[in-house]
Formats: sequence, C-alpha cells, structure tokens
Amino acid sequence: MNNVIKIAVDAMGGDGSPKKIIDGIIHHYQNNKENFYQIFGDRNKIIDLINQDLPNSSFEIIHTMDTVKGTDSPLEGAKRGKNTSMWLAIQSVKEKKSDVVISAGNTGALLVIAKLNLQMIENIDKPALSALWPNRKGLSVVLDLGANIECSPKNLIDFSIMGSSLFKSLFPEDNPRVALLNIGSEAIKGNEVIKETYQQLKNENHPDFEFKGFIEGNQLMNGDVNVIVADGFTGNVALKTAEGTANFITSELKKAMTGNLIGKISSLLNISNLRKFKERLDPRLYNGAIFIGLDSPVVKSHGGTDYIGFSNSLSVCSRIVRGNLIEKITKNIS
Repeated sequence: MNNVIKIAVDAMGGDGSPKKIIDGIIHHYQNNKENFYQIFGDRNKIIDLINQDLPNSSFEIIHTMDTVKGTDSPLEGAKRGKNTSMWLAIQSVKEKKSDVVISAGNTGALLVIAKLNLQMIENIDKPALSALWPNRKGLSVVLDLGANIECSPKNLIDFSIMGSSLFKSLFPEDNPRVALLNIGSEAIKGNEVIKETYQQLKNENHPDFEFKGFIEGNQLMNGDVNVIVADGFTGNVALKTAEGTANFITSELKKAMTGNLIGKISSLLNISNLRKFKERLDPRLYNGAIFIGLDSPVVKSHGGTDYIGFSNSLSVCSRIVRGNLIEKITKNIS
C-alpha cells in the first residue's frame, strides 16, 4: 500500500458533475491501478454512477451535500463553509490523508480555499497557476496563468524554479529550459520588472535549469524552450489567445473540409492526417492546471471538459506525486 497514490477528488465541481468526474475516475483507473480515490460529494448522486470497473477497494466516498457554485466569487465560495466538497477535499491533503487534490470547480474559490488551508513552501512569496501547452517538440510548462496580476523579479525567479521543478517531475528524462515571455527578445525590451528578472537569471547559476533569455508570443510553440514564465496578466492573455486561435483554426478547417463536395472528398482522402491534427490540438489531452508554491499539490481541471479530459488531469495528479514535485521545489528554492 505504500506505493498507492491517494487522490482527493471534488466530485461536485464543473459542468456535468458528478457524472463526468466518476466516469473520468473509472477511465483513469483502468491504466492506473495503483491509485486510490477519495471522492467528496453527494453520495446519493455518486454511488449509482460507479460500476464494476471501479472496485470498492479503490475508492471511498466522503458524503457532503454542500458545494461551491460556479457563479460564486472566490470569497463567496470560501464563505460557503468547511463542509463543501471542495473544502473537504483540500482539507484531506492538508491533513496528509491524500497526496494531491483535484477539482473541476470554481477556479477562484479553489485558489482561495487552498491558500486558506495550505502553507506556502518556505522562501516562496506567491503561488502560481501553471499548465501544459503543446509545442513542436513535445510539451511546455507555462506559468503564471492568472493567480498573480502583479509580480516582482523575485516572484518571476521563483516561478522559474517552480516551473522547472514541475517540468522535471513530469518529464524526468528531459532538462528544463526556461524563458521569460516578453514583447521582444532583446535585453532592452520590456518593463523594469522583466528586465531586472532577466539580468538576475542571466547572472546567477541555476543548476536545475538552463536560462534561455526572452521569448516572444509567436515563439511559444517552437519547442526551443519548455518552461515559459510570465506574470499572471500576461500569461492569462497568452493562454486565452492560444485557446481562441486553436479553436478558430479547427473550426475553419472543419468548414473548409465539409463545406462542399470537393472538400468532403479531400477530407476522406486525408482522414488519417486530419485525425492526427485534431488529436494534436485536442485540449483534453493537456487538461490539468497545477497550483504550485503551496506545500501540497493542487490540480485544477477545466470545468467544461468531459470525462476524458478529467481522466487526463488525474494522470497529471499521479505524475506530479510520483515525480516528487513538492520535494523538488523545496530543494531547488532553498
């Protein structure tokens, strides 16, 4: 049992919950038998969704009928009390009854409740919201994606260390290559915070990652770097722009390939390549943002994803626990 990864799951957050959450757990368990799921939510709604593919020995249900609403402000979500499925799930990881917590619910409330319950890792001032993005050579870790609108050079340096630790825990065979997202690649470009951060990272020795300087928005997907650091405002704008562009390209390609007879014939002839293209841009494959900087890992699944996306976010949970994320950050930040 020592190798079992215990995941605390808020089953009541996000669209289509708890069904998609339970379906995601069942799907995930088929290839991850070493996981145990603590499921927080309404037992009456959850129990009928579980089938024989998820044995009783692999889960427990902690009953509560209280939930955080998707329309709540972060403060309203926290004020709903300590008996919501989200609060209880985070409390489980706080009390070391589980190794990681995940929710598809209200992002702002999740961050606030996590910060109320969990401690910051020593020497880190602010936590950051990070996620995986596809690039030409694989995947990149990108942070901060909205947790901190204003950042100091120290914050961005901390994000570099945390992001490289996250990348190493997910991809232990690869070496982190860090870049700062900026409006240009020259050292004179950008505001004073980003320029000061650049100088400090350039002049200091960082054994846990290689600093590659600045990166512009049109280079994010090149794959030359694999850890991209920004303040929360810039990172969130970049995230929403990338998501919107991917959706636009996919929808326009679909219209072009199905709008007339020639397009339909062409799509049939290229169905294999089109399937690969669709899978490469499928956001479900990259689902699972990680709130890092706290002394326990917190994972946020997109509220609008389906059970496949939620299953993939559960895989992120397993990988960061197995990769000793918190231990890596603690060691590298000291």
